[in-house]
Amino acid sequence: MEWYGRVRALVVKEFLALLRNKASRTVLIVPPLVQLIVFSFAATFNLQHVPIVIYNQDQGGASRQLIARFAGSRYFSIKGMLTSDRHLAAMINDKEALLAIHIGPRFSRDLLLHRTARVAVVVDGRNSNTAVIALGDVNAVIQSFDTRWAATHAWHGAEAVLVERAWFNPDLRSRWFIVPGIVGLLTLVVALLVTGLSVAREREAGTFDQLLVTPFAPWEILVGKAVPGFLIGGLEATVIILMAVFGFGVPFMGSILALYLGLMLFLLAAIGVGLAISSASATQQQGLLGVFLFMVPAVILSGFATPIANMPVAVQYFTYLNPLRYFLVILRGVFLEGDGMGILWTQYVPLALIGLITMAIATFLFRHRLT
Repeated sequence: MEWYGRVRALVVKEFLALLRNKASRTVLIVPPLVQLIVFSFAATFNLQHVPIVIYNQDQGGASRQLIARFAGSRYFSIKGMLTSDRHLAAMINDKEALLAIHIGPRFSRDLLLHRTARVAVVVDGRNSNTAVIALGDVNAVIQSFDTRWAATHAWHGAEAVLVERAWFNPDLRSRWFIVPGIVGLLTLVVALLVTGLSVAREREAGTFDQLLVTPFAPWEILVGKAVPGFLIGGLEATVIILMAVFGFGVPFMGSILALYLGLMLFLLAAIGVGLAISSASATQQQGLLGVFLFMVPAVILSGFATPIANMPVAVQYFTYLNPLRYFLVILRGVFLEGDGMGILWTQYVPLALIGLITMAIATFLFRHRLT
């Protein structure tokens, strides 16, 4: 078991190199926690208190009831009641209002005569995602008004009524979707930073040649540099998971074993990528650039913010090479859906293959740089 003692000594050396440096300690601890808090509170798909203006040409009670529904909704904040359409465009152009609602002069009369009454909505489309969500909220308020009006005025509308029910996330809280994704995102960042600079740091400090004349075999060096990534990445992920559950109230419905099996396989893949980058880099600056060169596309192609199904077909094929794609499915499945190992094996297998391939590539690059 001589190899065990050598690897353990190298692991201790790696930890000392990381923890003795104040800047390294700060990078490993502070940014992940700050990013977790910032992302969890700032990154949301829900809209509240959207600024709107209303141009009402109707003097009847129906329009007042509709306006009252907008005023009482937590999704909207009425910034003004316009008396003409002259200021409508200016309010949207100057971003004082996201949308404007125009109620025509015959709105109440048409409803009392059981005719279709129209409401015009003008929305700022510069941010298309926000505009679509805001229009959906407007439609929900108008549908609620329609249902109430029909019930109180003996207006028998269509027999088919849409009843909405959201599984796994009953209140459609975007935080429940985003925070589990942040666990994967920050774990990837930490694992890549720990391992992506390790070999390059040795070369830059001039200690790499000294390492080569020791009795260490190349695979022992790689294992010694991979283990700190596993331990630190696993510890950081555990802290973030605990904060997600107890700090942000995200439900944890699945199996802890299923989650940590996915975490270990994901760390294997991420550390393999980090060691490959580090082995191919001559300086820490090159290693850092390589880490970000991999990390940015990995996040974009993971389904963290945008659904993979909405991407072009050619791009979707590239996502199969991305370990973060599979880990996000595991995280959200365990947190929200209560998935276990039997369901998630289709994610475990690709992660294991990616991990083995990236570690093989890292070993090849490391041996190649030795010659």
